[in-house]
Amino acid sequence: METLERIIAEHPFFAGLDHDFIALMVGCASNVQFKGGTYILKEGDPANTFYLIRAGKVAVEVVAPQRKPIIVSTLGVGEILGWSWLLSPFQWKFHARAAEDTRAIALDGKCLRTKCEENHDLGYEVLKRFAQIIEERLEATRLQLLDVYGAGR
Repeated sequence: METLERIIAEHPFFAGLDHDFIALMVGCASNVQFKGGTYILKEGDPANTFYLIRAGKVAVEVVAPQRKPIIVSTLGVGEILGWSWLLSPFQWKFHARAAEDTRAIALDGKCLRTKCEENHDLGYEVLKRFAQIIEERLEATRLQLLDVYGAGR
């Protein structure tokens, strides 16, 4: 049987995380579903959640005035959506839309921030993992920009 604890413990993002820390995270977790086309989050809104995508795809978009949203990334099964919950002022910096029906585990950022403040070892483990994701996404963006604008132009 799939329990939140098992799903979180087996997720690559949490690989090697102490069982006691997994138990703390489960207290902040819930199952969620989004129909294709539904916005999961919007730029400027309060950022209080992050998501472990279990099924489906999510388009991460930026919006420019008088233009259609630009998809900067598409996330799928096993990936993490959202890190703005971790950094003040806790507001989304992008839109994210379910590109198809999507199931995820939502982790309450306020709950997790509180647990990280109370247990700095947990906070360090969470921050290390999110720093890796941030670095990977910045590198992917850098490569996209090089592709669009060319390295020698």
